[in-house]
Amino acid sequence: MAEQTTVHLLRHGEVHNPRGVLYGRRDGFHLSDLGNKMAERIAETIGDRDIVHMRTSPLERARETGAPLAAVRGLTPVIDPRVIESSNKFEGVNFSDGAMTFVKRPSLLRHMYNPLKPSWGEPYDEIAGRMVAAIHDARDAARGHEAVVVSHQLPIWTTRLFLEKRSYLHHPKTRQCTLCSLTSVVFDGDRMVQVLYSEPAGDLIPVGDRSAPFSAGGAPQEERP
Repeated sequence: MAEQTTVHLLRHGEVHNPRGVLYGRRDGFHLSDLGNKMAERIAETIGDRDIVHMRTSPLERARETGAPLAAVRGLTPVIDPRVIESSNKFEGVNFSDGAMTFVKRPSLLRHMYNPLKPSWGEPYDEIAGRMVAAIHDARDAARGHEAVVVSHQLPIWTTRLFLEKRSYLHHPKTRQCTLCSLTSVVFDGDRMVQVLYSEPAGDLIPVGDRSAPFSAGGAPQEERP
């Protein structure tokens, strides 16, 4: 048997976003108080694992999510632009009204002609390509141990669909990628053998928030679980 290595894809915690802006790659969006509790929960839950390498999206919410775990493990995270949030033509739009936003601003609908690409954001193939490259680098840096990559909902979910050879076409509410969840990619040597999923902070997610209204990337959604 070759060495087994696990790369955990950690989604960031809840963000303080009272205006319901689709913030995407914008600076200035930090974890909420609850988001910080979620990040601490991650450190408490997997801080005793054999994690020897960490890399994170450059966005504040991802770096803040990884900080407690990095401190427990004595690691300095690698800032990796390849695991950043997906780009989106709706970035900066206020989606506090949910789907009614499209009724009030019908001009936004012109971007939604091809859900397979998707036409409103970064192509799924490009997202998967950059994420898988980062995962392989994390695997190589943690051979025989474990690594954590802190990223965002759509990049993580797109990567899982790619690894499991499933269609990219999906409704955002069907994504199995809640706040501070772990999508764990297990390798035997260089060969991927399993994808696992867990929700260490699932009990902290407010009731009613798990169904995810609008989040960056898959369809215009605000980042929620």
